[in-house]
Amino acid sequence: MLSRRTMLSTALLAAAASATRARADGGMSRISAYAFSFPALSGDDIRLAAFTGKPLLVVNTASLCGYTPQYAGLQEIWSEFRERGLTVIGVPSNDFGGQEPGGISEISETAHHQYGVTFPIAAKAVVSGAKAHPFYKWAAEARPREVPKWNFHKYLIGRDGYIAEVFPSAVEPADTRVKTAIARALADS
Repeated sequence: MLSRRTMLSTALLAAAASATRARADGGMSRISAYAFSFPALSGDDIRLAAFTGKPLLVVNTASLCGYTPQYAGLQEIWSEFRERGLTVIGVPSNDFGGQEPGGISEISETAHHQYGVTFPIAAKAVVSGAKAHPFYKWAAEARPREVPKWNFHKYLIGRDGYIAEVFPSAVEPADTRVKTAIARALADS
């Protein structure tokens, strides 16, 4: 006859094994975007946990790209929606075409001075492949078919901390699809 302790241990082990199998079968990790942070261009950290319960638009950027003028559209989105709770975060990356070769001063010159960006900008990070920043690894696991293929790839994170929408580089920040998705994310409670 099994003791009560043995039965309880067996039940707990079975539940843990079931949870592990569910994750191995492709179930979504319960880690949300709010678990991550980026070193900021300014030297501080951009802790996504500070935005818990608020939507985020995380965009990998580059200073020498044909899509670089999207900085202006991102600033427009930030200006239009920040009072309602949206945060835009730019993540400079040199992953695609070597189009972010500079350091802090060059990135700042492009983002802040040329395009008037006031939203948070991270320090340069890897956004694709094995050495990607943990946020981008998490996003690639959650949406393996919607990983950045070029600069200005956009992840919209919903209030729940999970990816709500993904927009490839060619979709302008001011595109109706982006604005509609942001409005929907802001409306979700």
